[in-house]
Amino acid sequence: MTTKLLDSKTIDIIKSTVPVLAEHGTAITSRFYQMMFTNHPELLHIFNHVNQKQGKQQQALANTVYAAAQYIDQLETILPAVKQIAHKHRSLGVKAEHYPIVGEHLLLAIKDVLGDAATDEIINAWGEAYGVIADVFISVEQEMYNEAATKPGGWDGFREFTITKKEKESDVITSFYLKPKDGGSLSNFQPGQYITVKAIIDGEAYTHLRQYSLSDAPGGEYYRISVKREDEKEDIPAGIVSNFLHHKVSEGDTIEITAPAGDFVLQTNENRPVVLLSGGVGQTPMISMLKTLASQQPTRVVTYVHAAINSTYHAFHEEIARIASEHENINYFVSYESPTAEDQQAQNYQKDGHIDLPWLQSILKSNEADFYFCGPVLFMKAMNQSLKEWNVPDERIHYEFFGPKGSLEV
Repeated sequence: MTTKLLDSKTIDIIKSTVPVLAEHGTAITSRFYQMMFTNHPELLHIFNHVNQKQGKQQQALANTVYAAAQYIDQLETILPAVKQIAHKHRSLGVKAEHYPIVGEHLLLAIKDVLGDAATDEIINAWGEAYGVIADVFISVEQEMYNEAATKPGGWDGFREFTITKKEKESDVITSFYLKPKDGGSLSNFQPGQYITVKAIIDGEAYTHLRQYSLSDAPGGEYYRISVKREDEKEDIPAGIVSNFLHHKVSEGDTIEITAPAGDFVLQTNENRPVVLLSGGVGQTPMISMLKTLASQQPTRVVTYVHAAINSTYHAFHEEIARIASEHENINYFVSYESPTAEDQQAQNYQKDGHIDLPWLQSILKSNEADFYFCGPVLFMKAMNQSLKEWNVPDERIHYEFFGPKGSLEV
């Protein structure tokens, strides 16, 4: 990565806007999406409408723009974030031709929100900077497109898969087993990665794309995704795609998906103990990691800790318990927030309430481990805070947001 195309004056101007972006970033990105979708409604086929309504996408973009401005003279600093976003873009089908549209409307939004404070000098500097930043994204994403299309069993864009099996895992989670409709081979993936599902739903004006973690080990003859049905609650509407998959899609039906993507992956080149922490449906990438560890690193110490409301919401309990019972190196613990009377009688869990640091310290010998966690944002914040309090180094903490990247600050 390089910023050699930007002169020192342009860099200074961009850096001078950092405080402004900190204050007005979300207002700018909110206006950006409004203007872009008004002028290019076809892009609504790509973007997640729910994330837009909840403000998650606007905040994520604001954070990215802020970081780009802050490190405009050393963009290599944000390369990990660029790659994470690029994985999502490749999975969704964001292409080079979309970037000029984004750039045009980002500059319009900056001018619209900041008014006279957005001088021609600032707008021109941001135009130049955006060109450099866009080139970085386009380059990284093109490499990912090429890799996905050329690897054995790989493909470009969307490919039709047949649902060979649909299996209820809990009251709210159902698994879908997918095989290529064309009978061709299956691209391998890394444990922790996801695919994008294209949902074309009757009555919906636009296509809906959703990313779901692959919930089984790589190397099989199928992909498995396990989808939580998002029911309506308070001011959050029911999940359009999750309910479509649960209620409208059956075995034998065909859906379109993109090749596996994502950088939240198990590091199999390490031998340190590994701790997998999941909340709710956040267990889906963890199961892929667990099965991979069981088969590929049979001597590596593994502790899997899962949090659920109770057994009616808890998926894969028997599957995980069986894996743990068959491998001496794997330990499995469960925390139930509101255990049922049947749970209490069966004693099928180890802790009432939430996972907390004292309990983790009681079941783990030390913090000398690689920690992976995924789940609802509040769960992830709690896990992150606990690991920080336990002085776990940043390089041994790995996590994945379902949806746009947020903040884990409490």
